[in-house]
Amino acid sequence: MSKNNIIGLVIIFALVIGYSIWMSPSKEDIRKAKLQADSIARVERLDSIARTTQKLVEDTLKKVAIPVKPNDSLKKEPASSEVYGSFANVANGSEKFYTIENELLRLKISAKGGRIWSAELKNYKTYDTLPLVLFAGDSNRFDLEFNTEDLKSINTGNLYFVPSPSSALLGDSVSIAGKDSVQFAMRIYPGSDSTGAGSKYIEYVYTLKKNEYMIGYQVRLVGLGNTIARNTRDIAIAWSTDMLRQEKSFKTELSQATIYYMDNTGEVDNLKETKDSKERITSAVKWVSYKTQFFSASFIANDAFSSADIETLSFKENSERKLKNMKSNYLLSYDPSKNQQYDLKFYFGPNKFRTLKKYDLNLERQIPLGWSFRPIAWFNKYVVVLIFNWLEKYGLNYGLIILIMTIMLKIVLFPIAYKTYMSSAKMRVLKPEVDEISAKYPKQEDAMKKQQATMALYKKAGVNPMSGCVPMLLQFPILIAMFRFFPASIELRQQSFLWAHDLSSYDSIYNLPFNIPFYGDHISLFTLLMTISTIIYTKINNDMMGSTNQMPGMKTMMYLMPVMFLGFFNNYSAGLSYYYLLANLFTFAQMWLIRRFVDEAKLHARIQENKAKPVKKSSFQQRLEDMAKQQGYRGKK
Repeated sequence: MSKNNIIGLVIIFALVIGYSIWMSPSKEDIRKAKLQADSIARVERLDSIARTTQKLVEDTLKKVAIPVKPNDSLKKEPASSEVYGSFANVANGSEKFYTIENELLRLKISAKGGRIWSAELKNYKTYDTLPLVLFAGDSNRFDLEFNTEDLKSINTGNLYFVPSPSSALLGDSVSIAGKDSVQFAMRIYPGSDSTGAGSKYIEYVYTLKKNEYMIGYQVRLVGLGNTIARNTRDIAIAWSTDMLRQEKSFKTELSQATIYYMDNTGEVDNLKETKDSKERITSAVKWVSYKTQFFSASFIANDAFSSADIETLSFKENSERKLKNMKSNYLLSYDPSKNQQYDLKFYFGPNKFRTLKKYDLNLERQIPLGWSFRPIAWFNKYVVVLIFNWLEKYGLNYGLIILIMTIMLKIVLFPIAYKTYMSSAKMRVLKPEVDEISAKYPKQEDAMKKQQATMALYKKAGVNPMSGCVPMLLQFPILIAMFRFFPASIELRQQSFLWAHDLSSYDSIYNLPFNIPFYGDHISLFTLLMTISTIIYTKINNDMMGSTNQMPGMKTMMYLMPVMFLGFFNNYSAGLSYYYLLANLFTFAQMWLIRRFVDEAKLHARIQENKAKPVKKSSFQQRLEDMAKQQGYRGKK
């Protein structure tokens, strides 16, 4: 151990000892703490004696049949006006639930807080066939927060609401039952009357329309000008809930769950999916959405929230089915001189492109279709989604829809595939001459000469070595678009095909008794077949190119990449692996078809003819040569 290390340890030890001495309580602090503990113990003993005495008195009086009133001093005190002020009358109550529903949604509303206690999507099930509930229970909190004129801090989540006079007539369960819409309102009345017709109240009005996932939500503050503090300029809203697990792969669903939001300019952004994070949005916010893999719970302002704080916290996989806790806090402007009505909305439903698009709120931007790179997003939005929705109308199995889509894309991309093949064929017939150039310049220091000679050969033969790369680059956005589309497509959710029970999740033909790092605890057959077909395609492509000029290790890497992706795709959407498998098979078919109609001997003869012709210079190259000649002529002078 060096001298510096010893000095450092001594200093740290001295700091620890000094801090312990400095933070240790004084004799006076110890004496006060002991007196306080003794006082608490005496109170607890007196309270215990009082309860025992009261019980003995009640038992004795029961024996002589003399009725006795409970000792008010021993009863639990109702909520004190010192805590809740004018809202003390609604701070105690019994939990009661009211149900409102249409064809798509079943909402349970709690008397405590007047909030939506649970939201069930009636047309969907969880991966294990349970009713699909986005959130439920006391973990879902939705509170209004403000200060009263008598300086009390009020949180409506702790207060007990009652149905408004008109809603009370509807009963505890309200169904749309053929109507276009239904309304259900919950109120709290500050003051002495907690149930009735007071002129001062806070009211939540829920409006449910026929065949809609969107719920109207109004917050009304009536006659509270002298109740809410007069210096109040903002009412705070706090919404916190535990979004529940719905899908087979907890890891995949967790990695796609986060909070999205849109500001008042229409820009959509989100917190990171892969880690817990929080953000303060100081600009106006139009909506905030708690998104999972295929569903979302969104809170929307008709105008805008003046600001918002958002936060996510992940749960570990457990039996409680919790996925992520999501929190948000908002500010709504408040004018104490008049009654206030805030027109808001909730969306509880699927992340389906057509469903979200119709609301014209950019809610569909939650679906990860590659929005960060416009060509990918445009291709998904204007090509893939439209074709997919068109094929859906015919009631086909989704495996067949993917097959038809693959055929259609391969037909459209056939000219690119043909050009790619012709480029590789030209390179292949020129390989003997390229090998001769390589033999002519075997030394490493002659690499530049070898490259120049090879490029001169290509130029004389009329072959552009980049012509094969450009078509591949054109296909790359489509490859990525499919990678984005299939895992995000709720249409594939719980749709079976062949051995796959759910095309939106992984297919498993065998569950392993152990977990393999970076692979998983199961075998996905579609992924395995896709990997095998990719390796075969790589082998055929290398044989066709016949190139010996690859960088060291590049050939090995080309075979290793599919194996590496095997671990990634094994836990991914079966629909995606199935599409890539089909794409490889149709690529084999295209290559076979093109080779049947391309005579490489004739192609070689044509290239030799091109080599005999004078090389045509481009106008740009001619101008460069002319400029060089002029400069040289002037230099001689």
